[in-house]
Amino acid sequence: TWHLKKIPQIVSERTFSLDSPKFEAKTKLELSSVCGIECQRKLPVPSLSDLKDLLSYETVFENGTRTLTEVNVLGLALDPAGNTTIRRSSRKKRQIYGTDSRFSIYDKRFMTNFPFNTAVKISTGCSGILISPKHVLTAAHCLHNGKDYVKGSKRLRVGLMKTKSRGDGRKRKAAKRNGMPSFQWTRVKSTHIPKGWFKGVSGDIALDYDYAVLELKRPHKRKYMELGISPAIKMMPGSMIHFSGFDNDRSGQLVYRFCSISDESNDLFYQYCDAEPGSTGSGVYLRLKEPNKKKWKRKIIAVFSGHQWVDVNGEQQDYNVAVRITPLKYAQICFWVHGNDENCTQG
Repeated sequence: TWHLKKIPQIVSERTFSLDSPKFEAKTKLELSSVCGIECQRKLPVPSLSDLKDLLSYETVFENGTRTLTEVNVLGLALDPAGNTTIRRSSRKKRQIYGTDSRFSIYDKRFMTNFPFNTAVKISTGCSGILISPKHVLTAAHCLHNGKDYVKGSKRLRVGLMKTKSRGDGRKRKAAKRNGMPSFQWTRVKSTHIPKGWFKGVSGDIALDYDYAVLELKRPHKRKYMELGISPAIKMMPGSMIHFSGFDNDRSGQLVYRFCSISDESNDLFYQYCDAEPGSTGSGVYLRLKEPNKKKWKRKIIAVFSGHQWVDVNGEQQDYNVAVRITPLKYAQICFWVHGNDENCTQG
């Protein structure tokens, strides 16, 4: 069952203008040498002042202007347990772990209906998910490398899967025959990225804050997926998660997969869902029962950050990681979507 939780409040205190970014960073769809599972275990619990700093955020607008908004966090109970990580099973190797268990969605009836129609393509080469009539959730590293915004993020666009194709008849028939989705591209009006992404851990990239929200220039009219607070592994049926994205090795196809989670920390899920670059930024979701109802509901509980290589005791190890939507992140993303904290008291 989805359990209702009281959400801390995130309120904006001050907004400053910053210099326009250079937009010169290279897009990196696979990250390396980040703080891994063992490193996460040793991280100190952030204090309230740390969290205010990490959850302050940059907004980049379509015309290239940029602001920094400082926030305050109200009603938060700090967890003294820290970054406890639960170990579930031994790690394996490679992005495709054993038999490739991904499904390409060819049937237009599935592709253009919920939940698959909530998956979107980001023009920098990543995926994302619709979370409101005007907002898309994706990974921060699809837009920013920790130091500068990536080249393609100045004229950022989001591709929504189209139900009907227009244009050249032969191309349309070929796309239909191949089961390829066609996209309707929409410009992005503004982008929000938490400051925690820029700060990093020990001078490295901080995966805990690898998420961003894009506001579209025009609203879409399709069903989107609601945010949920990520439960602990033991509260998930079979520890199973699901996500769909546009993997690079299956060009133009929507790829769906599900798998169980191996480890978790306060901010991250470690798992071995088969995934290739391009699926980064996909919304990871669960299907649980609504409280006091017989209805089942899917909600986004994490953002797929992608395949990571880390140093563990001098050896390179790899895993796939997703950033959990904690009560604090729920409050922040909800604030970005609604522009106030009144709609974000329960999650």
